[in-house]
Amino acid sequence: QVELVESGGGLVQAGGSLRVSCAASGGTFSNYAMAWFRQAPGKEREFVARINWSGDNTIYADSVKGRCTISRDNAKNTVSLQMNSLKPEDTAVYYCAAGGRLGVQGYVGVSYWGKGTLVTVSS
Repeated sequence: QVELVESGGGLVQAGGSLRVSCAASGGTFSNYAMAWFRQAPGKEREFVARINWSGDNTIYADSVKGRCTISRDNAKNTVSLQMNSLKPEDTAVYYCAAGGRLGVQGYVGVSYWGKGTLVTVSS
């Protein structure tokens, strides 16, 4: 059983930057690809970014490509999402996820979810 705990959310002005992080415990962190998702008020949860187990392969949603960077530290069992040039539409609860892959029909196979951290971008 892997526990994921997100941190780093908060209020930021449009154009600003924020880094959210996720700490994993209870399992072998490096066994898992890690991903970030987000859910805005009234909307479905959506994929944001994924990083493979070794950190040398990343995938981003088009909506954040060029503005966000996902990274991981297997020695510290953490994964982070650096978000720059934030927009009000980036306002959402950001969730960390362990496992899974991005397929033709969407992201599948998540093994564990965190409880999320709220990011609010003011205009």
